[in-house]
Amino acid sequence: MNYRETTLKDAWILDLEKRGDDRGWFARTFDAKEFEVHGMDSVFVQQNASSSARKGTLRGLHFQRGADSEAKLVRCLRGAIVDVIVDLRRGSPSYMKHEAFELSAGNGRMLYVPRGFAHGFQTLTDDVEVSYLVSAYYAPQAEGGLRYDDPRLGIVWPLPVSVISPKDANWPLLDSDDPDLF
Repeated sequence: MNYRETTLKDAWILDLEKRGDDRGWFARTFDAKEFEVHGMDSVFVQQNASSSARKGTLRGLHFQRGADSEAKLVRCLRGAIVDVIVDLRRGSPSYMKHEAFELSAGNGRMLYVPRGFAHGFQTLTDDVEVSYLVSAYYAPQAEGGLRYDDPRLGIVWPLPVSVISPKDANWPLLDSDDPDLF
């Protein structure tokens, strides 16, 4: 895998090193030793998957607080998404900044989302499947979210939102320049 730093501290883009032959291709999608060398969480306890039927579907922005915070390794297996992460770690040089990344079945790119980040994505195509590893078990009492259209964040999504859950559409707006989310 090729590891590329993003503009957000501790977040990484991973590009597959595909090795091909007459059968197709092979690539490693996870290596605990390499993750440790790059300062990334290397123990994952759950794998989640989502399927979205319609282009423009938005999921997120989600996070877990405190001891239940989770790192994620996100990959789009079918279709294409724009994945957005927001650094919520007070004191981080990239605190309250966000960045967007295109992940698709075609580019095979993965996104490593560190603990302390909010994460969400919008589908760019119909019939999308996303899979991601998480480093902590889901804890409903630790769950939090940011509104996808919060003016404080200024995220520009590539498409009009076609489908969003009521919960994601109704996360509260941030009420200060220095919110205490964690």
